[in-house]
Amino acid sequence: MTETAASAATVDPNEVLARYRRRREEVVTAPQGNLALVNTQWITGDPEAPAQPVWGVPGLWAPLPAGQSGLKLTATAADGITVDGAPVDGEVVVRGKDDPNPSAIVFSDTVTGFVIASEQGEYALRVWDANSEAIQEFGGIDAFPFNPEWIIQARFTPIEGGKTVGFEHLKDDGATREKVIPGEITFTKDGVDYSLAAFQAGRALQLVFADTTNGDSTYSVGRFLFVVPNPDGTITLDFNLAVLPPCAFSYNFNCPLPPAQNRFAVPIEAGEKNVLNKQGGLLH
Repeated sequence: MTETAASAATVDPNEVLARYRRRREEVVTAPQGNLALVNTQWITGDPEAPAQPVWGVPGLWAPLPAGQSGLKLTATAADGITVDGAPVDGEVVVRGKDDPNPSAIVFSDTVTGFVIASEQGEYALRVWDANSEAIQEFGGIDAFPFNPEWIIQARFTPIEGGKTVGFEHLKDDGATREKVIPGEITFTKDGVDYSLAAFQAGRALQLVFADTTNGDSTYSVGRFLFVVPNPDGTITLDFNLAVLPPCAFSYNFNCPLPPAQNRFAVPIEAGEKNVLNKQGGLLH
């Protein structure tokens, strides 16, 4: 046996998973990690109307004319705001995340922000606090032990041109947003055939799923799994890497809900379960 093969043979999946989970906790407690989000405020209406305040930060904010990316900020030097490294004293355009060069906002040593865009062309200010109450109270992410039963070898079949599936979001009052599904993920487990819908998320596919543990031992809304198809059309669904959605960490996120085909009628006892406070109870 070669040294490489011997090393591969001795890899402990529990150690690999432990490293992954430590990294997850570092990510969610970062200055713009999930626990740092303290406000998402949509700025809509007539661009000529008076600008409006945003909870928790200085300055006044207004929408731009249709077709322009971002928001207009009005502030004085005394407000201490910088946009793209320059102090604001007057009016400035804060470019949104849909712009090739989005703006970065700094309010203080711990508070930062940026502007996000909706699919309808509206914009919101997101405010992040690296010393948020949630970060201070965070105790950890509860998770299931490593479970090899929920490492699934599936098949990814591309759909020419993709197809659209309507995804509800937690705060959208039943309205759906169309997401392009580039292909079908299919497998059979315990005699049940599954065909799952995952939408594109950067270079990966994002699977939003639910199972019978939700609201019992896991977060009620569901969980996410990010996967990448192999060149030969196979795809590995390792539910040990399932993560809680951002809305499990901050109420200021609006998470997609699992579509009907992604709702398992069995418990998936693998992956993350809940966000805990320092006393071991639920953070939210």
